[in-house]
Amino acid sequence: MMGGSIMILGVIIQVTAEKNSTPLAQFIVGRVITGVGNGINTSTIPTYQAECSKTSNRGLLICIEGGVIAFGTLIAGPPSLTWRFPIAFQIIFALVLAIPTYWLPESPRWLLTRGRDAEGTTVIAALRGLEINAKETVLQRQIILDSIAASGYSDRKGTPLKACFTGGKTQHFRRMMLGVSSQFMQQVGGCNAVIYYFPILFEESIHQTHEISLLLGGVNMIVYAMFATVSWFIIERAGRRKLFLWGTVGQGLSMVLVFSCLIPGTEAAAKGAAVGLFTYIASFGATWLPLPWLYPAEINPIKTRAKANALSTCSNWLFNFLIVMITPILIDHIQWGTYLFFAILNACFLPVIYIWYPETKQRSLEEIDIIFAKGFADRPGGNSRLGIDDGVEDGEIGGDLGHRKGVWRGDRYVRAAMELRFLSDEEVEVEQRRYGLVATGNEIVGAHGGADVVGKDA
Repeated sequence: MMGGSIMILGVIIQVTAEKNSTPLAQFIVGRVITGVGNGINTSTIPTYQAECSKTSNRGLLICIEGGVIAFGTLIAGPPSLTWRFPIAFQIIFALVLAIPTYWLPESPRWLLTRGRDAEGTTVIAALRGLEINAKETVLQRQIILDSIAASGYSDRKGTPLKACFTGGKTQHFRRMMLGVSSQFMQQVGGCNAVIYYFPILFEESIHQTHEISLLLGGVNMIVYAMFATVSWFIIERAGRRKLFLWGTVGQGLSMVLVFSCLIPGTEAAAKGAAVGLFTYIASFGATWLPLPWLYPAEINPIKTRAKANALSTCSNWLFNFLIVMITPILIDHIQWGTYLFFAILNACFLPVIYIWYPETKQRSLEEIDIIFAKGFADRPGGNSRLGIDDGVEDGEIGGDLGHRKGVWRGDRYVRAAMELRFLSDEEVEVEQRRYGLVATGNEIVGAHGGADVVGKDA
């Protein structure tokens, strides 16, 4: 509600700018206010969706949100329209967001975190279509309460930012950096160089006429919007990790095609570069467009989810600004080298994703907590510290099946995600206790403590 209301205020300030006053200053102020509202929306909506969604459709719902970005780009408004209408049109969407939100409940995890157990239980039952006293409702409520207690977040009104920089069983810092890095890679991979400057790229790099460049820019946005829906159908089948990898390969090869076809400087070769730009936006729309909005919202634990997701969103907009500002300079100075630059960056993403990005497909948010606790326990000497007897000697990585078969599959958190079977609600509670994620007595694990410092067993 707040984000939508702030956006409406910012839009009104922009569209009421008049030539006889100080239009530039008024427009800048309006844009800043609109940006604040948009920042609130983009950092909180994925978190809300992740906490309210079922495991089976969480990926789909947040991918739909990400995919809508492409449709917004498509209808942003052709040059023939005056500038006021496309900007004022944002009010419609802000109203659609702000007004219905008044009747939406808070997420059950937020309510339970603040001790509002009755309301939280009611929301859990409503989201699952169950009775308040149903066994599944009670069990789900207890799992969330155990997760909250283990995080040290019980009866807290907020989380300090420094909590995002702690380690230990909960691995707050690692998980925050996974989200931040995904948004960083989305932007520096070259998406907005193509989205914002597509007609300019065609005109200056491929030497098309201004009219043809604008027409192809419109076609590009249609392709973008069409492929943005692809993830809706495959996100819960293929998973996040595979889509990250496939999308990176598609983007990288597309950039290779673009720069290699621009090197000869001939009109015939430039047509291949045009194909590369289209395949790039198709790959991006199907994978990297929605994934960085989904991944931070589900990979971060309840204690730091809001703060970490906000930092991820901040990363997105900061590097969005950077790429938009430097792209014209790069094209002017190094020409086809601009696309070589983006191709190299995409190639660098592959080992990062393969080594450090765990799969979260079909996992509840509490199962994801267990994955990181398992990864932490699987470090050399880690099992004895958690009191877990799994038949693995200290110093040996527990459950390292890939290592034993001679196949290295990434770091221990990636392997933990591969090795941990899908758990029922009852099994989640058992595994929470197994890995020390449930507080016992006066002990609250996973909160700020001596062991939860970045760099120590992190």
